[in-house]
Amino acid sequence: MAQMRVLPGQPDAAATAAVDLRTRLAGLALPNPVLTASGCAGAGRELHQFVDVASLGAVVTKSIMLAPRAGRATPRMVETPSGLLNSIGLQGPGLEEFLAHDLPWLVEHGARPVVSIAGESVEEYARLAARLRHAPGVAGVEVNISCPNVANRGLVFACRATDAATVVRAVRQNTAGSVPVLAKLSPDVTDIVEIAAACVAAGADGLSLINTLLGMVIDTTTMRPSLAGVTGGLSGPAIRPVAVRCVWQVHEAMPEVPILAMGGILTGSDALEMVLAGASAVSVGTAIFHDPGAPGRILAELAHALAGLGFARLVDAVGYAHRPPEPPPDAGAGSGTVTDAGADAPAEGSADVEAVTGPPQVRR
Repeated sequence: MAQMRVLPGQPDAAATAAVDLRTRLAGLALPNPVLTASGCAGAGRELHQFVDVASLGAVVTKSIMLAPRAGRATPRMVETPSGLLNSIGLQGPGLEEFLAHDLPWLVEHGARPVVSIAGESVEEYARLAARLRHAPGVAGVEVNISCPNVANRGLVFACRATDAATVVRAVRQNTAGSVPVLAKLSPDVTDIVEIAAACVAAGADGLSLINTLLGMVIDTTTMRPSLAGVTGGLSGPAIRPVAVRCVWQVHEAMPEVPILAMGGILTGSDALEMVLAGASAVSVGTAIFHDPGAPGRILAELAHALAGLGFARLVDAVGYAHRPPEPPPDAGAGSGTVTDAGADAPAEGSADVEAVTGPPQVRR
């Protein structure tokens, strides 16, 4: 196996700028791996004053349903230690309003729109996909089958492998073959790998991991639930270890399947952790609420971290934490080296990216 040298010191600006951040997500070529997370940046208009939407890898829209939806009763949000609990209930303007105003705006501003869709039935998902099939500018479709803050928990299709597969199959059959379909999964399951495999078998080109966790807060002053809807979806740094675990498990079981990772990403180091676990790209969500410029900052920090570790390309870091353990020092390995298991890095993200000479030089 190839060996990689440990690099001394911190990377300079030139080394950071030289890192190739291009990636591929389920066949979709992206200039960089940082996207928005569904529900945290609307359709990009408000965020655009802080971050040029064209500079993002892609904009994942708030989940769209066929008809306008008012959502759940207020209060809908409450802060928790290292997190945020929301019970929005998929409020939105409906598909026709989105197609008339939001999608054209995103395309006009050079964004790559990944449209998140949600439905109350398999038929609704199929109709959404069929309508989007003829909409110009759609870069991808994220199938939200895992929203925990809906009144009817029976609508969380991602909780059962057969239900998840049925929805994904309906969307894939009604989506243009050139447009990737990502299934967004819930961590609130016994075996996320089983459900991920069912979605891939049903036609998902990639997976979005993870949606929020079902949670609850009780106000100890009123002695009542803090949310009008009682339960809601927990996001933010509190859930990041869960997200990393899910990405790790799915990548380990299916290393060829592209993963868009999300869940508590606040820094470039957080994003790098997801990449090392197996993600080809990441979505930034809750961080945007207190730092609207977070996607751009996180991208810069990620590039710096990659350069510091000696990676010339992002794609070489995808799944790198899955490499075999290093041999002990007395097993013949030279001091200051680390075994390269570059073959473990998935082909996704590397096929259309220029090759570099020699192995990456990784700092420990």
